[in-house]
Amino acid sequence: MYRSHNNSELNKENIGQEVTLSGWIQKTRDKGFMIWADLRDRYGITQLIFDEDRTSKEIMATAKSLGREFVVTIKGKVIAREAVNKNIATGDIEILVSSIEIINESKTPPFTIEDNTDGGEDIRMKYRYLDIRRQEVREKLIFRHKVSLEVRKYLSGEEFIEVETPYLIKSTPEGARDFVVPSRMNSGEFYALPQSPQTFKQLLMIGGMDKYFQIVKCFRDEDLRADRQPEFTQIDCEMAFVEQEDILNIFENLTKYLFKTVNNIELQEFPRITYDYAMETYGNDKPDIRFDMKFGELNDLAQNKGFQVFDDQELVVGIAVPGCSEYSRKQTDKLIKWVKRPQVGASGLIWVKCLEDGTYKSSVDKFFDADALASWAERVNAKKGDLILVMSGDTRKVRPQMSALRMEMAETLGLRDPKVFAPLWVVDFPLLEWDDDSNRYHAMHHPFTSPKQEDLQYIESDPGRIKANAYDLVLNGNEIGGGSIRIHKKELQNQMLSLLGFSQEQAVEQFGFLMDAFQYGAPPHGGIAFGLDRLVAIMYGQENIKDFIAFPKNNSGRDVMINAPSAIDDAQLDELSLKVDIKKEEA
Repeated sequence: MYRSHNNSELNKENIGQEVTLSGWIQKTRDKGFMIWADLRDRYGITQLIFDEDRTSKEIMATAKSLGREFVVTIKGKVIAREAVNKNIATGDIEILVSSIEIINESKTPPFTIEDNTDGGEDIRMKYRYLDIRRQEVREKLIFRHKVSLEVRKYLSGEEFIEVETPYLIKSTPEGARDFVVPSRMNSGEFYALPQSPQTFKQLLMIGGMDKYFQIVKCFRDEDLRADRQPEFTQIDCEMAFVEQEDILNIFENLTKYLFKTVNNIELQEFPRITYDYAMETYGNDKPDIRFDMKFGELNDLAQNKGFQVFDDQELVVGIAVPGCSEYSRKQTDKLIKWVKRPQVGASGLIWVKCLEDGTYKSSVDKFFDADALASWAERVNAKKGDLILVMSGDTRKVRPQMSALRMEMAETLGLRDPKVFAPLWVVDFPLLEWDDDSNRYHAMHHPFTSPKQEDLQYIESDPGRIKANAYDLVLNGNEIGGGSIRIHKKELQNQMLSLLGFSQEQAVEQFGFLMDAFQYGAPPHGGIAFGLDRLVAIMYGQENIKDFIAFPKNNSGRDVMINAPSAIDDAQLDELSLKVDIKKEEA
């Protein structure tokens, strides 16, 4: 027997018992006549004690040879601990070891297996199996498990059925880049890994499953960042015979259920705002509403006053930053430099200080008097002691620029409290967005999103005006879920694909199977997909998803532990008909 208990179970009630424990040696403290060792497993830590007066010479010798991360099994007696450690569950007791077996020795780890490790991200990812031994990482993976378990409980209770869909599917030109997989048995042809099970879950609705879900891996070959990985996990859901309101209610309740059961937090009703309102008020479609700083458009108040920086621009917009009227010239210059960085791309920044005595001081005092500045303050809801920041430019550029500044100021002022959760729904997205490079429309969500019924009249004359029957769930400035009511009629799906630049032949080649299925009694249906990695990270109070994934990729999309992606040998390339004939190419 390797263990009678785990390393978090024993307490004062076990004093006097003989026990067997196993685990890893976290550290040892050798006083010569007495040795202490911390034994760690997934559940916690138990202190072992070896004492010259009570321990045999053979066992003392073994104890002196113990190194970090040695795997051992011990037997011993539970005794009271003289110096109680209130930081661990077993802090009242220790084990007087009567026998010990070293199951496996360990090299000295490249970093300390402790919460405050000395290992940087690169080295920890290379030795991820060691990193997982750290309590901080282990708890995040266990937290993810709890969320996934509760998702399954809730959806199963709502009569959803979990169905697996294929991983080897067909590549499509819409959306992000696909990861492709060559087929050995079909020379020159390729599968794609799914960016989402979208068409399959629609086919399940046509198949009469009514309510489907799946916690599923998805793949996108795109640029990476803290909240994005090439492979990620979705809570993927679809329902038949539903309207938008049905889906919003079900999945708002799922989110509340998760926060209550996992975090013991009661979320209130989720506000709903339109896409247009989100863009006009926050500059992006996933606003963080834990703090204010709403946009105030100043065109009518600031233009045609002889200040060309404003007069020649499409939009003049400002925000009120609370309590920052005492910013020094050095601090405002730093902000101007920040917005001019390539990552933001603004041409400049105007500031107005709303002083405590009711007066104003600004970087444009030559052009605007106190009354004008007071009107700005009223428009952006600035109060005494606030700092107004103003940008101008093309609407499509200046809104995201101001949004980035709003988030930066909130971060600086500590307004993005990870323990506060502010969800909301964003609805009424545009169905299409115009791309100047390709000179055609692209689907804002995907080609299967249904237009709003009342906007179908514009499908031929003004397609850019059509609103989508689509919705996103936003939490703390992050999109955690998105979905739509789907098209369920072949004729409308054909029109949509035509708007997206598909010829009839291309539409049949790519999506003929789905449009054929629509002819066999497709019910009205819709769904949503949550990003599980991101949801779990935010629920835990963080935004970087890597530590919530057992074996993540780095920012270059590489698994540095197993060294993937990697080259394959010529024999494999030959089998897949992928071997390049260099001589032929050179000729």
